[in-house]
This record gives sequence, structure tokens and C-alpha cells, in this order.
Amino acid sequence: MSSKGAEGYGSSVLGYPRIGPHRELKRALESYWHGSSTKEELIAVGRELQEQAFSELAATGITQVPGNTFSYYDHVLDNALLFGAVPTRFKPLEADLDPLDFYFTMCRGRPDFPPLELVKFFGTNYHYRQPELDETTEFSLHPEALLDEFDRALERGIELRPVVLGPVSLLLLCKIGPKGANPAGGAVDEASFKLGLLDKLLPIYEELFEILAKRGATCVQLDEPSFTSDHSAEELAAFERAYQRLSTSAMRPRMLVTGPYGDFGEALTILAQTKVEAIGLDLASHRVKPDDLAKVPGIKRKRLYAGVISGRNVWRADRFVTLTYLNELAAVCPDLVVSTGCTLLHVPYDVLVEYEIEGNVADRLAFAKQKTTEVVSLAKALTDGPSDKWRKRPTSVHFKQKHAVRQRVYAVTPEMREREPYEVRKAAQQAKLQLPLVPATTLGSFPQTDAIRQARYELGQGRLAYDEYTDRIKAEIEATIRLQEDIGLDVLVHGEHERNDMIQYFAELLEGFAFTHNGWVQVYGSRCVRPPILYGDVARPAPMTVEWATFAQSLTDKPVKGMVTGPVTMLARSFVRQDQPLFDTADQVALAIRDEVVDLERAGVKIIQVDEPAIRELLPLRHQGREEYLRWAVGAFRLATSGVKAETQIHTHIGYSGLQIVVDAIEELDADVTAIVATRSIDWVLEALKGDVSEGAGLTRGVGPGVYESRSARIPDIDELDELLTRAAESIDVDRLWANPDGGLKTRHGWQLEPSLRNLVAAARRIRRRAAKAQEQ
Repeated sequence: MSSKGAEGYGSSVLGYPRIGPHRELKRALESYWHGSSTKEELIAVGRELQEQAFSELAATGITQVPGNTFSYYDHVLDNALLFGAVPTRFKPLEADLDPLDFYFTMCRGRPDFPPLELVKFFGTNYHYRQPELDETTEFSLHPEALLDEFDRALERGIELRPVVLGPVSLLLLCKIGPKGANPAGGAVDEASFKLGLLDKLLPIYEELFEILAKRGATCVQLDEPSFTSDHSAEELAAFERAYQRLSTSAMRPRMLVTGPYGDFGEALTILAQTKVEAIGLDLASHRVKPDDLAKVPGIKRKRLYAGVISGRNVWRADRFVTLTYLNELAAVCPDLVVSTGCTLLHVPYDVLVEYEIEGNVADRLAFAKQKTTEVVSLAKALTDGPSDKWRKRPTSVHFKQKHAVRQRVYAVTPEMREREPYEVRKAAQQAKLQLPLVPATTLGSFPQTDAIRQARYELGQGRLAYDEYTDRIKAEIEATIRLQEDIGLDVLVHGEHERNDMIQYFAELLEGFAFTHNGWVQVYGSRCVRPPILYGDVARPAPMTVEWATFAQSLTDKPVKGMVTGPVTMLARSFVRQDQPLFDTADQVALAIRDEVVDLERAGVKIIQVDEPAIRELLPLRHQGREEYLRWAVGAFRLATSGVKAETQIHTHIGYSGLQIVVDAIEELDADVTAIVATRSIDWVLEALKGDVSEGAGLTRGVGPGVYESRSARIPDIDELDELLTRAAESIDVDRLWANPDGGLKTRHGWQLEPSLRNLVAAARRIRRRAAKAQEQ
């Protein structure tokens, strides 16, 4: 089955964006959720986007087109449901709801059914809804949607390569369901429990393979991203058992098993010794040396999907360097397909529709369409040699460096990353702020009205004067301040009404960034962002938030937090330059943020929140490199926040992680208060808090373990919030405990937000009263 035959080397991509070039899926979803359109209209949009994707891919000349990459909300949950893994706690709803509404209820929740947990996906900015398993889980095949797309493509003369999650990654990406639905309960080993279901799952994969083979599919793609991170001997043994069995199935298509998002490591060696026909490697994230690849037993008998084009950044590949590398790989694995390292889900559709990016930047960019063209072009050049067009090598582009920025980074000293000891700061801050026990606050954003979005659009179009726009924003800020005062929050925010996306907002005010008009990327469900493109040296030409923060503070006697995005999150949520180390870029951004933090303090802002929700996202998937990454990531945050006085309280907002190395890093950030995304994963936070009480370690500063999920439409009741805060108060000195949601509230409606916050305040006051009573006794 040589890939280089009469048709030459093959070409493929591992997946494609699915929201539509103009966010058609987002609009269709939200219209349906709001009752403005029918289920049939939503399904019609989904089918159209599917057909548009596979038709466009086929038209590029790519030799293999992936299928089953579309989703109405999340592909991980889709794969769980493909194999019948309906979470037990949702089963009472299944008979009474339309299948599509049942699916959305699992994703979005309702007052009596919290949604599935929203979890980051392998260091990307994508979030998936985490499926739940328990001892009652039984697997069954439900391939109707997959087969319908396959048949529709076949009618157009296009054979799709169906893409499904591999069985071991599917299990590992799930979580054990609530204890009430999990008879195992107690101190069960989660990985062992999930892997114990593998033998029940594998026959269902074999059933799918047989159906696909009979349908005419010649290849099926199984993604195993869990094995590009560290894994135990038990997990590797399960992986080997799975593919020894599946590769010897009686009737099946050829199997392509991929390792997207990093180094496939030991999994590559295991797969090479099975009867799996093809292996996909993410060579854009982890470039394997051809000599090292040649040492893998059995690899020369496999078809290699060489993922040399990155699916996670927007920079054009150096075609000469990449072609040289491909030729070296082909000498080791002559049966080779040029491919992407992972799905193109994480990049925008088409750079050619961007009309305002400067030419010297735009010429270096490749979005999904351009990356597909790169794959096809490289495969052709690998087959026939580079064309005359290739031989005319483009002139290298060098962006003008900012001497002042580079000198300032060079002049950074260790003292610039240090503040006074926490206990000194704590006393100074309490004397100035006079906050009650368990202060109740939010983490920044409030819902944005249609009127504000329209005003921002009209300002951008030049149809609204800036002074009038400012007046409208100030009116929204005042309304938000009055609402928070009425609710009874102790520390207020201005609501961020002037901001579109938090990353985009700051990037537009900093030098060194470029922006798109249509460069949308899906984060989860209907939530999309336009990541900025960080291409040059970063500087802050003027204050960015001071005007809004000082106006908000002038409206109330309660403290109003200044809100700034941290340097690591700016990097994680942008497409970042690759011509210098990340830590140099992080320090450039940190110095710009430091200037903003100092200006906020000078303007009288007493509490400043520097958000780092994405610090976990850039953590290397394997242990190697983690300590070094956290060293410079923590250093960048401290550089950004250490220019203020002891009496100024620094807050941050961190994504959850039970990894001890990340818990240690949170402590090293040295923020006065850390809010943690941990609503339904709160146990590790409580354990970390207990650790600091019993051993003088762990999280020793102020902590706000987010006690309700800000991305859910569900309204938590007072007793639930009280129970979570009480558990936290049992693990931490109550004078270090804060009450807050686990994220911003931009995506919420007022009817959801107000009662949730009132319940939060009521729960915090309960804790406060009990603490006061205990002190009296």
C-alpha cells in the first residue's frame, strides 16, 4: 500500500474548523437556544457546513479527506455518545427530550441538572464537556450521524476517512460520575477504574469497523491525544492491549492511529509492533529525528502520516526546511503522507479575507485553507521535486525591533520580581481596605447588552463619535456598580463593558500585535474568539484601563478592582511569534502590564486583578520542561505585579489543576488573593488548603475557590454555596477565604446572574456570622 506510486506521495489533514467561515454555526445554535429558529433549521445549517467542508477539502487536491469532524457543540462528548456512554445522572431526562435537546442539556445544563464539566483540551484554548462514567456504564453503538455524513459525501464522489477518538483516550478523557451514581465510591483509583471498562468498549469499536468496512470505507482515523502526555505502565499496557486486538479485527478498514499535540513517545513503539497500518505523528510540535525514527522496530512497514504542518499556530512553514525534512523521513518511511500535526480546529479559516493586516505580516500567515494548500504543495514537491516557483526563495521578513523594549527586558533585575512578605502586605491591606471576613466579589466581566455591542460596532465603522461611545459605556458601568451595591458584594468590578474579548482588548492597545476581522476560533459550543497575532516587540503606548477603573471607583465607596490580563494568558490566547524564546516575549508583555498596574495604583485603585487563567495551558504535556516553563511563567507574572506598594492588593484568577507542580506554582505567583476555577473539581483545592494548615505548605495566601460555574445557566442555591464555602473554611483560616464565581459573567443573562450573586452573598454572610459566633465563644 505504498503512498508513493503513480499518484505520488499522499496528503491529508487530521481535521478542519467546523463553526463556519462566518460563524454560521454559532448564530444557528444561539438562534435555536433562544427559540428563534427550529431544530430543522439548525440541522440544515449543520449539514451545509459539513458538506461545505468536505467539498472544499476535496477540491484542494488533498488525497484523503477527514470526516466526522463536525459537532454541534463538542466532539469529545459526541464520541462518548457514539459509543453509548450517556452519563447516568442525565438518563432520567433521555426519554422525555428530543435527542438534540438532550445533548444540549448535557452541555449547557438546567437548574436541576448541572452541565458536564468544561475542561481544557491538551494545552489548547479549546474546552470539551467531560463525559462521565460509572459502574453502570454500558456501551452501545450509535453511528447514524457518522454514516449519514459518509453516505452524503460518497454521493458526491468523495470518500471520507471517519475520525473518532481512540478507545483509550476516550476513557481517559472521561471522569467518574457523581458518587450517587458510582457504586465504587470512596478512594477508587480513577485511571484504573476507567481502564477497567476498556474490554467492554473494544467490541463496540469492532462493530463500528465492520459497518464502515461494509459501507466501503478504506480507512478510519483513531486519535489518541492522551498518549502525547506522560502515562503510567497501566495505561501503556491498556493501549497495547487495545491495538493488538483492534488491529487483528476480522473485518475493518485500514487503521490510522494519530498522536496529536506532542510527542507520541512509547505509544509509537507499541503501535509499530501491531498490525495497525498507519501512524500519525505531530512533527510540528515534536520534530522526531529521522535517525531516531529509524530505530523504532517495525516503523518502516507502516504508512507514516508526517504532521509537519502545525494545526495550532498561524505561521507559514518554511517550505524548504520542511521539504528537506520530509525527504529525510521518506528515506526511513517510504510510505509517507504529508499531513498536519493535529486538527485545524484551532486556527481560523482563511487569511485571504483579512484586508487590514499589514502585508509583511500577512505574507507570513497561513490559516486552515492555506495550511491545507501547504500540505498539498509539499506532497507534490516531495513527489516531483520543487517547481520553479519554489526555487525562487522568498526574501526573509524581519520585523523592526524596538531597541527600548529590548534594553528594558535586558535590564530586568531579580528585585523587580519581588514584593514585601505576604504577612506585611496582608496587614497593610486590611488596614486600608477594612474588608469583612469572606469578602464576596466577582472576577470581572458582566453581561454585555446588545446596545453596547452595537455601539462598539458603530464606533469601529466610524458611525459613532468616541465621546458618545464613552458616555454609553459609562452608563453601563454605573448600572453595573449600582446592581452590585444592591446585591451586597463587598468588592466590586466595573463590568468590562468596553471590552470585546479580554485578550483582544489589550492586544489592540499594545504595540506588536496584529488583528483579524474574521479569524474566529471555537473555544467551546457557540463561544468563539479572534486570537490576536503577536508578531513583534511589545510595548504599551498609553494607559489601557485607568479611565474606566477610576470612573467606576468614583461612583462608590466600596473598592472597585482594576482588571488586567496577565502576560502568560496573553501569550496562551494569542498566536505568538516563533523567532525568539517564549520567556523573552512573556517579559516584554509583563513590562507593559507592569506599567498599567503602576498607573492604576497611582490613580487610586486599591485592588488590582491580573488574570492568569491560562497559565496551565502552556504547561508541557510531559514532565520534561515543566519546571523550566513554570519558572519563567511565574517570573513574568511577578514582574508584572511587583511594582506596587504593600497596601495594594494583587488578585489573580487561575485555571484549576490537581498537579502538585501547578499548586506550587500558584503559591510562587505570590498574589495576595488567588481565585481558582474549581467549581466541580474543588476537592483538590481543599486538599491543598488542608496541606498548608497541617504542614505549613500549599496555598498560604488568600484563596477564592470558585463556588459556582459561571459558564452554566444553572442558578446555585444558598445551601449549595454554603456547603462549598464551609468545606473551604474548614481547611483554611477564614480570614483568607473569599467567595466568588469561577470565572467572568459575560456569557450570562441578568436573570441568571442576579439571583446567583445574591445567593453567593447570602452564603458568604452565613460563614461570616458563624465565624463571629465562634470567636465570641
